[in-house]
Order: sequence, then structure tokens, then C-alpha cells
Amino acid sequence: MDKIIKIIIGLFVIVAIASLAVVLVQGTTEKAATPSGATVVNESTVYFFYGEECPHCKNVEPFIDNLTKKYPDVDIRRLEVWHNQTNQQIYSTVNAGAGISSPSGVPEVVIGKIVLVGEVEIPAKLEAYVQAIEKKKQSVNP
Repeated sequence: MDKIIKIIIGLFVIVAIASLAVVLVQGTTEKAATPSGATVVNESTVYFFYGEECPHCKNVEPFIDNLTKKYPDVDIRRLEVWHNQTNQQIYSTVNAGAGISSPSGVPEVVIGKIVLVGEVEIPAKLEAYVQAIEKKKQSVNP
């Protein structure tokens, strides 16, 4: 019976450590800045990575198009990564720079160390970051 209790406690400790690691990793994807925070996004380029046939990407593209029109001074780069090897290399490099060694897929937006993924998160959060970039540009070039 003692052996079973030790195994259960050991498994509990492993699960607790793994859960803590997941929480810590998720908390670092947006560590560079928050839209409401005092610091502005480190980078001024918005990378939008997508796949040509990706249905989730198709749902995000009109939102990206709207942002591009609404904020023409912000550098928003659209990069198709399913069929373009050069863009795949940029995708890997930009993700590595953001601290992401295994990107989770497209649609994905990367701004410096900020990574937004999916058709829910991108529309929910991206415009605030774009506004922060525009605000920073305006303060540098009044």
C-alpha cells in the first residue's frame, strides 16, 4: 500500500510541475508589452503568417485587410507560408526571435516577442498592438 501512495504522490508532483511549466510558457508569449501598459511594442513590424488554403486564415484576412487600410503607416507584412519557402524561412526566423521554437501554425501574427495565434485571438487583440505601434511612431515623428 505504501508503494501505491508513493506512486500517486510522485504522479501528482509531476502533473503539478508540468502544469506550472505550461502556465509559465503561456505567460511569456505576450511579455514584450501590453496595449494598456506604459511600454510600447518593441518592434514596429507586424508579421501576418497564413496558408493559402487555410479556412481559419481566410476568416482572419478581412480583419488584416481592414487594419492595413485603417493604419497605413504601420508595416503589416502578409506572408503565405504553405507554398513559399522564402516566407517559411522568415516564419521560422521571426518565431525564433519571439522565443517560439515550435510554432503552432497559422494564422499567426508576430510583433517582436508578441505572438497571437488563431482566428479568435488575432481579431481580439491585434488592433490594440497596432494602435500602440502607430502611437509610438507618432510620438517619434510628431
